[in-house]
Order: sequence, then C-alpha cells, then structure tokens
Amino acid sequence: MRVPLSWLREYVDVAPGTTPEDVLASLVSVGFEEEDVHTFDLSGPIVVGRVVSFEAEPQSNGKTIRWCQVDVGEANGGIRGIVCGAGNFFEGDKVVVTLPGAVLPGPFPIAARKTYGHVSDGMIASAKELGLGDEHSGILRLTELGLDPEVGTDAISLLGLDDVAVDINVTPDRGYALSIRGVAREYAHATGAAFRDPGLRDFEELQQPTGGFPVAIDDAAPIHGKPGASEFVVRIVRDVDPSRPTPPWMTARLTLAGIRSLGILIDITNYVMLELGNPIHGYDLDTLTGGITVRRATAGEKLTTLDGKERTLHTEDLLITDDSGPIGLAGVMGGGRTEMGDATRNVLIEAAIFDTVSIARTARRHKLPSEASRRFERGVDPLIPFVAARRVADLMVELAGGTLDTETGGALFAEVFIPSIELPKTFTAGLIGVDYSDDEVVGALETIGCDVADEGEAWEVIPPSWRPDLTDRWTLAEEVARIHGLDRIPSILPTPPSGRGLTPHQRGRRRVANALAAAGFVEVVAFPFTTEEQNDLHGSATGEHVPSIRLANPLDGQAPYLRRSLLPGLLQIAHRNVSRGFTDLALFESGSVFTPDEGVTYGTDTVPPLAQRPDEQTLAALHGSIPPQPRHVAVLLHGNAAVKRPGGAAAPYDLAAALGAVRTIAAAAGVQIDVQQGQRAALHPGRTGILTVRGDEVGYVGELLPAVAEAADLHGRVFVAELDLDGILSLVREPEVSPSLATFPAATQDVSLVVPADVAAGDVRAALVDGAGELLEDLRLVDDYRGAGVADGSKSLTFALRFRAEDRTLTASEATDAKLAGVAVAAGRFGATIRD
Repeated sequence: MRVPLSWLREYVDVAPGTTPEDVLASLVSVGFEEEDVHTFDLSGPIVVGRVVSFEAEPQSNGKTIRWCQVDVGEANGGIRGIVCGAGNFFEGDKVVVTLPGAVLPGPFPIAARKTYGHVSDGMIASAKELGLGDEHSGILRLTELGLDPEVGTDAISLLGLDDVAVDINVTPDRGYALSIRGVAREYAHATGAAFRDPGLRDFEELQQPTGGFPVAIDDAAPIHGKPGASEFVVRIVRDVDPSRPTPPWMTARLTLAGIRSLGILIDITNYVMLELGNPIHGYDLDTLTGGITVRRATAGEKLTTLDGKERTLHTEDLLITDDSGPIGLAGVMGGGRTEMGDATRNVLIEAAIFDTVSIARTARRHKLPSEASRRFERGVDPLIPFVAARRVADLMVELAGGTLDTETGGALFAEVFIPSIELPKTFTAGLIGVDYSDDEVVGALETIGCDVADEGEAWEVIPPSWRPDLTDRWTLAEEVARIHGLDRIPSILPTPPSGRGLTPHQRGRRRVANALAAAGFVEVVAFPFTTEEQNDLHGSATGEHVPSIRLANPLDGQAPYLRRSLLPGLLQIAHRNVSRGFTDLALFESGSVFTPDEGVTYGTDTVPPLAQRPDEQTLAALHGSIPPQPRHVAVLLHGNAAVKRPGGAAAPYDLAAALGAVRTIAAAAGVQIDVQQGQRAALHPGRTGILTVRGDEVGYVGELLPAVAEAADLHGRVFVAELDLDGILSLVREPEVSPSLATFPAATQDVSLVVPADVAAGDVRAALVDGAGELLEDLRLVDDYRGAGVADGSKSLTFALRFRAEDRTLTASEATDAKLAGVAVAAGRFGATIRD
C-alpha cells in the first residue's frame, strides 16, 4: 500500500520535519513491513512559463518544430528561447518549463543545447515527462487543469510533485490498512497523534432515496451458505462533465499511490477507494437497462470486461446484471458496455459489500486480480459503503460539475452484527509473557476501536467493524502486544532438558553429509516434484509402474507427483549447470523420498481440534495417513575429476569414483557395504551394482544409460549412486566408538583365483572373508584379468589381503594358512583355483 504523505496528513497529525523514513519506522512499530519510498524523481528549477510567441519551422526530415519565446519570470532569466516539437499550445498559454539544471524522471537532465539551428534554453514539458501519467499527446497546458498561476511560480509545488509516498506491505488479515483511513489510524496508534476519521459523516448526509431505481440480490447458490452480497448502495449524479480535468493534487496522489489517471470520473472512484478502502464502481446510467440485480452466472454466459476481453463465466461467479444481462464481475471488474467515458452525462455510483470467498475465487478463476478484488477478498468495513457512495457523489458534484439526484436511488443492506469476545483478565499476560495492567489492556483495545465492558473476571469485547480479523481472545491479546510494543516481550531461550541432543540417526546423517562434502562433492537441494514416468524409471528396478503420490495443487502441473528417487532432481540440477558451462560436476543430495504402498489411500479429512493435544489414537491415525518417507542420499558424477593440465591429461569420472562415494558413505555411516552385480531400469547393463549391508539391499550404483543421460541433456558418461540412508543407519549395530590403534605389524599377501567368468567378484570376496577368519583385517580386489593364460569362459581375480593379530606379530605361515582357508571356501563355492 503506497501512502502519499500529504494525504496522510489530512487525517492524522504528522509532526513538522517528519521524514518518510520516520513514518515507516512508526508503522513498523505497529506490525507493518516497510517496502520503499516513492517520489516523482525530479528536481528543479521547474517553473510556470507563458508562451510569448513562436515561429513554426519545417525541417528537412519532415518534422515541424516551433521556435518559442517563453517568459519564465524575471527571477528565472525573463524570456528564453526554447525549441519544442509539440503543436498543441498557443500564444499566451501558461506551460511548465524545465530550466537548465533540472532533472526529470529517467533520469533526464536538462541543459541548454543547440538543436535545429537554435540554442534551446530549457524544455516545455508534457505530463508524461513530469511523471504525471502516460499521456504524451502534447504539452501540458495549465489552463486545461483550471490553473492560472503567476509566471515564474514553482511548478513542482503547484502540481504536487514535491509529495512523497511510503510503501508498506499489508498482510492478508489486515485489509483495513489498504486505505489511507486505515494507515492513518495505525500511524495514530504508533505515535499517539490525533486521528480524524474520514468515515465519520452526519447521519443526515448519508440519508438517501431508496426508490426510483430497483436493486435486488438474488443469490440462489451462496458459497458456504453466505450470500454473495450483504450490502448494495446506489447513488445517482446527473449532468456531469467528463471533459473536466482532474485536479493536479488528485493526479499527483493517485500517481504516487500507483494508479494512473484515467479521467475525472474514474479518478474520483479510485481516489475514494484508496481513501476509505471501499472499492467503488461507476456506471454510465444511460447505458443501463432497467434495474440492477446481483446474482450468480448461468452456464454459458459471457461478459466483456473493461480490459476488452470476453470471458466465459462460471456458475459460481457473482455478477452485476441489468435487464440485458451481465454488466460486471462483482467486486472484480466492470463490464465494457456500461463503462463511464467521454460521452457520459449521468453516473450511477455503486458501493457494496461482497462475500470475500466469492470475490477471491472469481479473481483467481479468471486470473484477474484488481485493486477492488484485493480489498474485497480481505474484507471491507460493512459500515462504510454509505459514506463512500456519498463521498464519490460529493466529489463528482465539486470537480465534475454534476448534480446529486435526491429523488432517485437504492440501497439494500443487512443488519451488521459483531459478536462479542470474552477476554479473561489474566489471559493476555499469560499468553504474551508481559505483565500488562488492566488499564493497559483496556486502553489498547479501545485505541484500536473496540468496545470493552468489565464483567468481573473477564472483559466482553466487541471488535470494530473494520477489523474482521479479531475473532477470538488470542487475536485480541496479539493486538494488546502490538499496540504496547513487541519489544516489551522478553527474549528468553528455553533451557533444554539434560541428556537431550541429536538422535543417533541425526548424527549419522550429518556425518554422511560432512564426509561427502569433505570428499569434494557439492550438496544441492532439488524440488521433490517429478513426473509419473520419472518415478517409474528411477523408482523401480525394472521400470515397471509403481504407485506415486499425486499432489492436489501442484506448483508445476507438468510435475505433479512426489519423487520416489532423488535422481530426477539431481539430473535437473546437473542439466542446469551444464547449460551454464559448468560441466565437471560432483553433486549429492540427502532428502526424503515418498514410497506409497500399492492400493493404500493416504490423507485424511479429519482435522484435530486446536489448543489441545491429540490422543494417541488420533496421532496414530494421522501418522497412518502419511505415506512412508525414508531419507535417501544420492550422488551424481559428470565430466572430469581432474582437468587437463601441463604434463597430464584430463581424468574423467568413472565407475570407480562412484564406488568411492559409496565407500565414503559407508565409512561415515559405520557399516560395511557389499557390491553385487545387478540391474536397474535407468542404468547400463553390466555397469550396475546392487548395494547390500549384511544381505539387506540398501541401494545401487552404476552408469546411466546413454539414452537416459541424453534425455536429461547431459552429454558423455554419467555415474550415479542412491542409497536408503535411513535403512543403512538402522542396520548399524556397534556403538559409536573409535577403533583401537593397531600395535602389531600387519602381514600382507596376494592371491589370484581363477573362477568362471559369470561369478561376481563380490561373491568371491565374500567367500575369502568367510574362510580367512578373524585375522583378516582388509581385503581388496586389485585386478580382473581375462586373456592369454586364462581359459576361455574364465577370469583371474587378484585380491590383496592384510592380516593382523591384536596380541602378537603374525608369522608368515599363520597368514598363509588364513589365506588358504579363504581359498578353500571359494573353491568349494565356485570351483576357484589358484592361478599359477
């Protein structure tokens, strides 16, 4: 909400010398967020000049310029020669002259400069060049604004261009602050300054005729049982002159408030909307057929709105209609057929109260947010429409030369009932944590407009009509805290109970993330949304269809499902980096995946009551309505691990690097992960490993299929691994203790075993481990050979073994016996023989 300070000063006392920053600070103290300060971004000298004479001079480019002699006053140099390209002014006209040294919005500095064979000593300005609107048809003639100032007068103050506006963010629950009236009241709360309510008018002024123009509300399908309109006020002003200029002060205020000037009639309705917070709509009375009815749309109805678009209406849309059909989307935008324009002579003024839900749904359904819908969907003071309608009528009489019709009009309204709220006297202090006195609580509530009655142990509080957000004792307590300053609330950190801290799983997740980061991987966070096809591809071993959770209101309609795998998100992030020239990537993400069970319906329509802890049965039902959400960790490698450098070629990432990441995760988690050859739908056959911990599958590692990588716009080889991190951590058996340091030397031996080519190296390794016993400290595969010296259909696997005893130095024979025991097990399982 942009608030011009000159407008604010009309309704609240702003101390002399108060800066825009001071005003923002005061509004921040009562709970608003500051946005910006807006000015017209110009500086003088900008003065009133009178065109003494001019000579039209045709140019070779086909343009005709005027060489003007303009009197800007003796104090500003008297008569100056100025070149002007516009042709809409005459000798004797008073105009706005920007003299050398002035700066116009842009910024556009003004200087004396030679052009078209003359030295132009300034510039005659248009309204657009001064920042007063988009009109650029010619020079701004002050007589058209009804002004006849003295030559040499400061035009900045004359046109209100010295005004400034502060911009605050208004939250959805405080719609009353979308008005000068509301902001002035809040500024008074913050500073204690006197507030003058523009919504207070004598009852006699608001009385109006209730006959002669039929008005009806016929809502056959109210939303949630609430009629679409609860109040509808009609005023008629006759014999207006739409050609009259909008006064400069009004144009300046509307411009600073972010609304462009559209002619005196529309400007007045916009002005009152900003002033009082009640959107107003004006109709060309002579284009209406019969009376006005507020009703829901019927199937197939259409309406051309003020923006020129024909809209197909929904049966839930609330309409303003006459006997000819729809003439406006109620509370959102009027129709083009009854629009006020240059030919308008009689105006029908509408001020209404519409249902917030109806307006919000209509505005979103038609993607048609407007200043009116913005206010109606937040709630408008139900006591203000009569005041707003009369205020518009008065301004049209004053500024557009109209006459208020005291014989014809209409009004429909319901009794405004605001229920009282019981506020126990000890409640506010107990909730906020500040020992407020009774006088402070009552004073704060009365300051914001509440009626407070003392009922002994509690107060009966009736909120003001403009505060629909005050609905219970909690919101009243928040108002007390806001008015007396949120800085009074003590900032005390709670003392955690002893023995509490991170759980073992939380510590394990942190260790894994820290280890991958230390190994050179970059942590990323992807959106958890994907497509059903991606879930099937990456969320299953064979690519078969798997159940997925579909969001009811997805951020992206093309990705409405929650992920079953972290890889789709990693592939998107990799693509984004590669498209920006970052081709060498080592990425990892740790996050939840969503793995619903087949045939199970998740979600619940039961919402537990507030302000009390749900019982165990309710909690169990809530937990049962949520699909399994295990936390996974995944890595992606693309490009080079080491770039090309003098003396060395580039070293691309390979499957060994992905396996290294798996070993890093295993070491940080505290488990031993085994790798066995397997398959995944998205991975390359023969380059895919299934990861297990003591026989339980926990993930996979491998190279993406070229077609999958190409579909993600990744060129070259891509290596990935994904592990069930929660599953791994649940398999950790040993307590988290550091291993003891070895004090005796190790004995190392190698062995090469010939086995059938289809036997997995991991299985042979497992056999050696089982047979070698407790003396075996480490075993690594160091070579896989197939060729001369090895029979067809066989392969030679070479393992490096390290043996160590905790209580003695091993002899060579003890190490050999342990090795041969492992070989014997491998021979029994796979027919392994020692290669000569």
